[in-house]
Amino acid sequence: MSARNWLVRPELGVVAAVVAAWLFFAVTAGDSGFLTLSGTASYLAIAAELGILAAPVALLMIAGEFDLSIGSTMAASGMTIALCTTELGWPLWAGIAAAAALAVCVGLVNGLIVTRTRLPSFIVTLGTLFILAGGTIGTTRLITGRTQVGGLEDAGGFGTAQKLFAGQIGPFSITLLWWLGLTALATWVLVRTRPGNWIFAVGGAPDAARRLGIPVDRVKILLFMTTALAACLVATFQTVQFRGTDVLRGTGKELEAILAAVLGGTLLTGGRGSVVGAACGALLFGMVQQGIVFSGVDSDWYKVFLGAVLILAVLLNSSVQMRAAEARR
Repeated sequence: MSARNWLVRPELGVVAAVVAAWLFFAVTAGDSGFLTLSGTASYLAIAAELGILAAPVALLMIAGEFDLSIGSTMAASGMTIALCTTELGWPLWAGIAAAAALAVCVGLVNGLIVTRTRLPSFIVTLGTLFILAGGTIGTTRLITGRTQVGGLEDAGGFGTAQKLFAGQIGPFSITLLWWLGLTALATWVLVRTRPGNWIFAVGGAPDAARRLGIPVDRVKILLFMTTALAACLVATFQTVQFRGTDVLRGTGKELEAILAAVLGGTLLTGGRGSVVGAACGALLFGMVQQGIVFSGVDSDWYKVFLGAVLILAVLLNSSVQMRAAEARR
């Protein structure tokens, strides 16, 4: 690959940011545990959960759409697992299956509304966010009178689920393996398969894609279902790990996942992006979030970092897009 091609790679900016952040915290917090194995495991655990969300979100954004409902889908999925097992007496795996079915329905409804009405997905999924958030709170209070539900360790099948979703490999969370596997799968689909080409075409030129016979609406619906399932999977990790959940679980995760994708070079307008870049964006999040803790800085400043990085990422992506356009001339 030529130097010019490397310069226009969508992942270039975030890879440089990851290296810079690691060097910064290695110097400022190396003596506080950042460089230890447990310190590395702590920020990789955060990155893994966000990365599992960011991979399908990046695919959906490349196709030109957004999903703002994944945070509330996480809350609804986790609470579905908890209520099915603690209130209905179902085995844990049945509760997980019910949560997955709910997530599929949420993604399907989002996709159908967007493709049938041509309304902006930003508005549609924002509405879904409020519906799911309010429904989760109202249903949980109606059934239990509380906003938190625990006691999942007494459900049948908990031991097996704990090994699969909340296990450890030395100091590292098993979610790291899930993240690497799903990132590799999503990358393969995007760059090596026909559906991957469809995703780029749908986001870059949807009208032309339709004329070529690409099932634009089907691609978008399936991608909405994928983001919802990813939210359910992360909710399962958290619910099993903490043996319960609350109605606010997942709040703000949709914005973090979108930001991770944007940091990784995914355009807000669609048609360009990278799953590997989104994974690096998630890694940057985890590294900075834990690095601030190891450095002894007030964690309240973390959101200042998020806002600044978002603006810089958009500016960088615009600059890279302009260089790419000039390189093709």
